Amino acid sequence: MTIDRVAVSGGDIVVETHTGSSEPVLVVHGVSSQRMLWGWLRAESPHLTLLAPELRGRGDSVGVAGASSLGRHADDLATVLDALGLDSVHVCGMSMGGFVAVEFAARYPSRVKSLVLVDGGVPVAPPAGLTRESVGAVFAERIARTQQHFETVDEYVDFLVSTSLPLLDPADPLLRAYAEHDLVDGSVRLSTDAVVSDAEDVFFGESRFRELTMPIRFLHAQWSVGENSAPMYSSEDIDALDLTSITPMMGLDHAGTIMTSSGAAAVGATIDEALRGE
Repeated sequence: MTIDRVAVSGGDIVVETHTGSSEPVLVVHGVSSQRMLWGWLRAESPHLTLLAPELRGRGDSVGVAGASSLGRHADDLATVLDALGLDSVHVCGMSMGGFVAVEFAARYPSRVKSLVLVDGGVPVAPPAGLTRESVGAVFAERIARTQQHFETVDEYVDFLVSTSLPLLDPADPLLRAYAEHDLVDGSVRLSTDAVVSDAEDVFFGESRFRELTMPIRFLHAQWSVGENSAPMYSSEDIDALDLTSITPMMGLDHAGTIMTSSGAAAVGATIDEALRGE
């Protein structure tokens, strides 16, 4: 494993590389996440070479100055590839990371061999009642943790499981490592401005998804947050798609698509298909 700091507009973003036997795969985390999201994928598919940038406003990249947007993240990813000496890669994005991956592919199509989108990236209508002005209120639960102080990692894990990650196992060492990376001196390293700005872009920005011509593989969760919750993508949304492959992830909610062994295994298998060109 190697850690690189890549200079972008406003500061340096951190990129963690895990070298396996495969071609490089650029992996892009979600709106309130960070690079440790990919711990489950590494565990299930250690043969994959994963390039995991920490997007501006999150984790070790929390101090990068300037506005956050899907376009800004896409430009940062291009800078990362330049710094690592890579012309083109396969790209996997989860949740908001899927929307960043789509924007990156639209801006830099020659640099993307294929896309794997995990419960994100495919255009979706805003939830009923959501407006640009109310995004901050809707995401208040995720933002709230930035205003709190956690005495221990265990306290923070319990908070995550009791709010946004109800189907995850609080005893999972990968979840503990993820939570531990979030914290510095009991505070969560997450920019509230970045979360709100990026969420606004996801739901109210102009998607360039229909412009893409590279292979696209899409995995979607049965639920959103917790068992029996309405999924992010309806059956009508799914039926309207014509992609390289579409994989339902039954028995999993949004977080579980990558933060569980079964979810990560399914994502890893789909990445393997992309690498083989199937």
